[in-house]
This record gives sequence, C-alpha cells and structure tokens, in this order.
Amino acid sequence: MRLKKTPTGRHGQVTSTETIELIESLARLQPDERIAATINRLGHRTAHAQTWTAARVCSIRNAHGIAPYREGERQARGELTVDEVAAALQLTHTTVLRLIRQKNLVAKQVCRNAPWTILQDDLDDFLATRAEQSPSTRVSGQMVLDIQ
Repeated sequence: MRLKKTPTGRHGQVTSTETIELIESLARLQPDERIAATINRLGHRTAHAQTWTAARVCSIRNAHGIAPYREGERQARGELTVDEVAAALQLTHTTVLRLIRQKNLVAKQVCRNAPWTILQDDLDDFLATRAEQSPSTRVSGQMVLDIQ
C-alpha cells in the first residue's frame, strides 16, 4: 500500500473556502470583532472546530491578503446602514427594515445576520418615488359623515 505524503508546510485542517469568502465580503463592511460575531452566529467554525475571535479573523485576512475594514470606507462607496437611513428619513430602525422586507427600499445583505447596506442612489430613488406618491387625503369610495 502506498500513501501520498503531505507536502511540507501543508496540513489537513484548512478553513473552508466558503468561510474565507464570507470573511472577504464582510471585511468591507465590519471590523474583525463584528465579523467574528457574525460568523459565529452562522455556525461556522475554524479548521480546528473552534469559534471565531477577532484575532483568528485577522490571521485569516492576513494569510489570504484580505484588506482590513477602514472607518469611512463604506461611506466613500456611497453605502449607508439601516440606522443612517432611518436618521435621514426620520423613521425608526424597524420601519426601515420593514421597507426593505416589503421591497420598497433596495438593500443588500452579504449573508444572514450581516448588516444591510443601502446605496445612496437607491435611497435617492426611494425619496423621489415617495415624493411623487403624495398622500391621498380623500378616498373615492369614502362616505362623508356629518356630525352636528
């Protein structure tokens, strides 16, 4: 029986490609601590079946050449968070999430439990559509009730 020898510097315990791609996507949106929390909530584990920490996320980023999150990077790309949109529209966080769920406001989410991102252009389109749809004060089939 012949077995193939593992090459020098290689080992059998490797982080899944899916997890590495997830870290790469989330690195554009969150710092390492929040990436670790998101990945843990999804149930992903390291190659050694351990939970993720900021240090482990940083190690994977460095090993795969993934740039760290920089404050202001998201704003430079014209991406807004749900809280920023809520403040701009003077609505609650929950109302903005409802608008997203009802597909009235276009938003993206990298994965479940990741933050929603709304492009500034999509917010501008939503505001334009909302301005065109002025609130109706009269309903055609509504009866008038005179109270004296």
